[in-house]
Amino acid sequence: MPVLGIDLHKRESQVAVLPDESTDEEPLEEVRVRNANLDEIATRYEGSQAVLEATSNYYAIYDRLSDYLEVTVANPLELSWIAESSRKTDEIDAAKLAELLRADMVPESYVPPEEIRSLRALTRGREHLVDERTKWKNEVHALLDQHGVEAPQELFHKSGREFLAELTLADPGDILLETYLETVDELTEKIDSLGEEIEARAAEIPEVQRLKTIPGVGSLTALQIYAEIGEIERFDRSPELVSYAGLDPSVRESADSRTEGSISKQGNKYLRTAVVQGAWRAVHNGQDPYLGKFYHRLREQKNKPEKVARVAAGRKLLVSIFHMLTREEEYNPPTG
Repeated sequence: MPVLGIDLHKRESQVAVLPDESTDEEPLEEVRVRNANLDEIATRYEGSQAVLEATSNYYAIYDRLSDYLEVTVANPLELSWIAESSRKTDEIDAAKLAELLRADMVPESYVPPEEIRSLRALTRGREHLVDERTKWKNEVHALLDQHGVEAPQELFHKSGREFLAELTLADPGDILLETYLETVDELTEKIDSLGEEIEARAAEIPEVQRLKTIPGVGSLTALQIYAEIGEIERFDRSPELVSYAGLDPSVRESADSRTEGSISKQGNKYLRTAVVQGAWRAVHNGQDPYLGKFYHRLREQKNKPEKVARVAAGRKLLVSIFHMLTREEEYNPPTG
């Protein structure tokens, strides 16, 4: 049967249809289609194999096409050779995707089930609002700087808000300050609302409750870690999970040498951030002697920079998380 390569874009996609015999180089069809009309192509080639690249909008399209086609999702990081091509066009990309599929050479990307997608959307959505709130808090600081106001250190705590309430700025400073603070407060309400939903969902998931036994890991971080990992069964060994998080070292190889550098950062940035921040909270607050001892040994005995030691602690924690989830155990690190 024919094979389809689909190069997704925001509103429309390029589709290349190749015959199933690799000796036939000419595409059967190459067409640009609005995403809303991809079903028409899918029904025409029902039962065929198709490949599309993992993008920000692929979930809904994957679900729709899977009703008609056997769909494979390609890992974009491992398809970087397409981006490196100096003659990149949508037509070439779609055809190359189909060629890879026909040759059984597509580097597959994980497609999470609906429950995991929902949890990811929830935690990432909250994170987006937190980032947005930080932006508006920075606008408040910038406004005060413009007016030569020396602000208290904890500007958005109770004493800081009292200071701002009594502050008078030259026009239009007052109205801008009021608007910025209202925006901060509105975002805080939305963040808190999502936080309540996260707490409720976390309480229903045994794996999340186990992750909460890690010092410094609350419901939000535990749910983030669970959602970003997805199904732990897809990882055979802890190094695979470490690599998925982008916490594995980058490697430079030549004919006679192999050098490990900083972390690759080529994995799931949300998981990487969650475990590194969780590990740092446990170390900083003195809640986890195991990670704390490891961190301080790197800092004091091996003279590693703070950032390097934090990341290493996060990587060590992620290895523990792998064993917790695969063995269905609570956090129980060595005490020696």
